[in-house]
Amino acid sequence: MIEAVGEEPVFTSAIALGERRFGLEACVDPAVRAQHAAYLRHVESRPNLDVTAHTAAAFGVLAATVKLSGRSPRACYNDLWIAAQAIEHGYSLLTLNPRDFAGLPGVRILTPDPRGTEPRRPKKVKHE
Repeated sequence: MIEAVGEEPVFTSAIALGERRFGLEACVDPAVRAQHAAYLRHVESRPNLDVTAHTAAAFGVLAATVKLSGRSPRACYNDLWIAAQAIEHGYSLLTLNPRDFAGLPGVRILTPDPRGTEPRRPKKVKHE
């Protein structure tokens, strides 16, 4: 997926690193665990973004937006933290799961093209 952005810099969220580490540590299948470990090493080799007070402020806005829309933000806390980091730094968020970030103010989403070419912006989602 990272290769889909070409020469653009790609940063990894410290939150995403924690999610990947959890997947590795919780995996009991040796072959799958080896795959997780290799991917984690690849992701850890990228520059990463730490959580700051500015990230926390953006997270608060995003979590409140989710709650005010009638949904619980608890199920998507990690996604909200990752989105907050992207907002803080003015970056687009590269994801395979654009629906996880739909409707969040200030978040610019990029998804890899399924043909393996340029990343694309997801279709607009109608919110009712």
